[in-house]
Amino acid sequence: MILRTDTIAALATPEGEGGIAIVRLSGADAQGVLSRVFHAACGKPVREWAHARLYYGWAMQGDERVDECMAVLMRAPRSYTREDVAEIHCHGGRMQVRRVLSLLLASGARAAEPGEFTRRAFLNGRIDLSQAEAVMRLISSSSERGSREALRQLEGGVSHFVREAREQIVDLLAGVSAAVDFPDEVDEAEAAGDLRARALALCETLRRACDERSGRVAQDGLNVVIAGRPNVGKSSLLNALLREERAIVTDLPGTTRDVLTESILLRGLRVNLSDTAGLRDTQDVVESIGVTRARTAMERADVLLLVLDGSQALTPEDEALLRMQVDAPKVVALNKSDLAQALSESDVRALCPEASVLTLCAQRGEGLDALCECLVSFAPAEGAQSATLTQARHVQAAREACAALSDAVAAIDAGMPLDVTAVDLTRAQHILGEITGETLDEDVLDRVFETFCVGK
Repeated sequence: MILRTDTIAALATPEGEGGIAIVRLSGADAQGVLSRVFHAACGKPVREWAHARLYYGWAMQGDERVDECMAVLMRAPRSYTREDVAEIHCHGGRMQVRRVLSLLLASGARAAEPGEFTRRAFLNGRIDLSQAEAVMRLISSSSERGSREALRQLEGGVSHFVREAREQIVDLLAGVSAAVDFPDEVDEAEAAGDLRARALALCETLRRACDERSGRVAQDGLNVVIAGRPNVGKSSLLNALLREERAIVTDLPGTTRDVLTESILLRGLRVNLSDTAGLRDTQDVVESIGVTRARTAMERADVLLLVLDGSQALTPEDEALLRMQVDAPKVVALNKSDLAQALSESDVRALCPEASVLTLCAQRGEGLDALCECLVSFAPAEGAQSATLTQARHVQAAREACAALSDAVAAIDAGMPLDVTAVDLTRAQHILGEITGETLDEDVLDRVFETFCVGK
């Protein structure tokens, strides 16, 4: 892979108006480009600046002051990219930012490509590929849990796991070489048995570490679909959880005609709540479309929140909902607890014994804390108990490595010479290396960094 060392520039903060904007430089001539644009009030030339210290001054175009700024120079290798990196902290007006960036480009820098700063950090060995991906996950995270998950990956959690797995494969390959090269000293049958057991154990470790759902929930949130027949209080419950009147609530059945999704944060976890059309047979064309969309949303839910009217006995529609077979766990909310109750928890469990059952009153906001705790409990475990590989690319690579290890075991079971397994073991090692970027082609690298924003 070719490492470009020319000097790049980009806006490192979001576009738009703000108090401060940061324009970043990186490359062999970052110091020179900065010196041609920024003049420090103290008069000290940029080449004499202390490392990583902010200096007050002005962005200049000839003798004209373009903006009052602060600037900093971070010398290689003590920088984000391990190149010379400079930043100008200017006022955040669109025109000011545009002029400062234009001055840098006119003074010898070129416009950075998406993710080029982080790509240089990877190619210069400061971070591996999984850590580079974590940078973008950290930027785009919409919840505390997602941020913590990305930070663990940035700090090397995935890297450590993958390197340890690759080292185990190196040990297996060493065992194969010893058995092949020293047949008089190493019993091949014993070596094959040991290799088989260790390959299967590693394969199982990789399988247990794969949980794409955990990463999706941490990054995008837990999808909770609120379902039930008309007028049981689904929209009222959504509004109560959001603490705002987001959904229209009336006494008329069929008010909700589409899937309405809003998000809240519960214990640092983003929870996506989807209010759906009341499930019933209807001749209304629009309402019928809403019912179809509701059923589609239910099939994709992480948690299915079934709302029943606790003041009424179960109807055939309620019973059909409780008996419905879905992959997601069910939480049953017996709503309208302020009214005389005609429905009990035992009535629900008789039809749906696996469901979690809670009593609440959406209109008064009673029982919502218990419901929130119940919903959060369905999120994957966080921290040391959570899955190690949660990104789709990492999970796919781990599964392919498992397949290669399984092929090695199959070769042993078929009685093939032990050195044949070296091909499959080497393939597994290579595939795992794609996660951290130790073995990777340019196309994969391009696909990873094309998702990055410019300036990072």
